Amino acid sequence: MNLRQFLLLGVFFLASPAALAQSAVGALSVALKGYDPVSYFNPGKPTQGTSASYVDFDDSRFLFSSQRNRDLFASDPDKYSPQFSGLCATGLSMGMKTEADPKVFKVIGGKLYVFSGTDALQMALKDPALLKKSHDAWAKQHKK
Repeated sequence: MNLRQFLLLGVFFLASPAALAQSAVGALSVALKGYDPVSYFNPGKPTQGTSASYVDFDDSRFLFSSQRNRDLFASDPDKYSPQFSGLCATGLSMGMKTEADPKVFKVIGGKLYVFSGTDALQMALKDPALLKKSHDAWAKQHKK
């Protein structure tokens, strides 16, 4: 085995399940790094989904931990999808498209918001106008 083959083998074994699921999808990215979007609402904490149970929505593939959660999402994807396609809500309010950590989240007004870290979450909680800025920025970027 040459060095290149050895390195490729190492990358294969170190790849996360979400990354493997994403590569299998092709053009679609795996939303929330593979966490089940319904789990944020019930039981109120992110649960890892499986590639065997999914729904493609809004240019992303959402994975689910149960058939029940998949069915709930499929019946109303806008209710369970993260705001701003899963980008950090605080970053967006500042004009930045920042990747969010799906384990740092808050359900506010029945909507799922994810953040890049706990500092970003705390900023949003301290300044309610921040989410309005995020929504305004998102709307401006996605005018039809």
